[in-house]
Amino acid sequence: MSFLIALINGISLGSVYAIIALGYTMVYGIAKMLNFAHGDVIMVGGYLCFIAINSLGLPPLVGILLSVVGCTCLGIVVERAAYKPLRQAPSLAVLITAIGVSYFLQNSALLIWGADPKAFPSVVNFPSLKLLNGQLTINSITVVTVLTAAVVMVGLTLFTQRTKMGKAMRACSEDKGAAQLMGINVDTTISMVFAIGSGLAAIAGVLLCSAYPTLMPTTGSMPGIKAFTAAVFGGIGSIPGAALGGILLGVIEIMSKTYISTQLSDAIVFGVLIVVLLIRPAGLLGKETREKV
Repeated sequence: MSFLIALINGISLGSVYAIIALGYTMVYGIAKMLNFAHGDVIMVGGYLCFIAINSLGLPPLVGILLSVVGCTCLGIVVERAAYKPLRQAPSLAVLITAIGVSYFLQNSALLIWGADPKAFPSVVNFPSLKLLNGQLTINSITVVTVLTAAVVMVGLTLFTQRTKMGKAMRACSEDKGAAQLMGINVDTTISMVFAIGSGLAAIAGVLLCSAYPTLMPTTGSMPGIKAFTAAVFGGIGSIPGAALGGILLGVIEIMSKTYISTQLSDAIVFGVLIVVLLIRPAGLLGKETREKV
């Protein structure tokens, strides 16, 4: 029974990692850059929902919607202000800028909300799910997290495959120059990618803070790093890879904490990543690309 409980908790945590990893993998797949400020957008989403519920007295669902809208706008502003001027700049300059944006968001949160941890309110009020004659109890936040991740994955896959904007994103991912010659507005497409990724980060932030109800300016740092690891693990640039990498990473982390050591769990997670990349450098579902010189 303990194995089953650990597996369910791992899938729940991995579902959060998967949602966050989607933001990394979409931005890298289309803009070919690593947005290391993505983890701090998670933190901003948590704070926006916290303010909406605690300070404004709004219902949890409205608080989540405001959080998604706020982070979506934040993603567009960050892309236009920090990344768009560096569209033709070397990748190192973009990477340094992303780290700078991350520090800016963290320190802004410190100035606005302070460094004291805040107790995040519950946004899920459903009763727990009892299985096997009550021997197995699954928290409502676990059920909601897994279902939300599944809906997000299916919705995003359909969006990229069926809609005009999704096809434009895939075209920009293949060749921005050719896409522009075909009439696709590359700047608008990249802004839309940042908007979607930031909106998903807000959802992940709310789910993460609901499962682990402590909110502070560094809340998104470690989950952001692990979600980036999940994106690389599954194959960065691949939406199914982000889903698979996130869930596997969550299961490995919880199993390591349960059966090996809580202190060594992070080392085991990153060790598994190293082994996978030695065997498959492009990740589990990533495609190896050859660059012509």
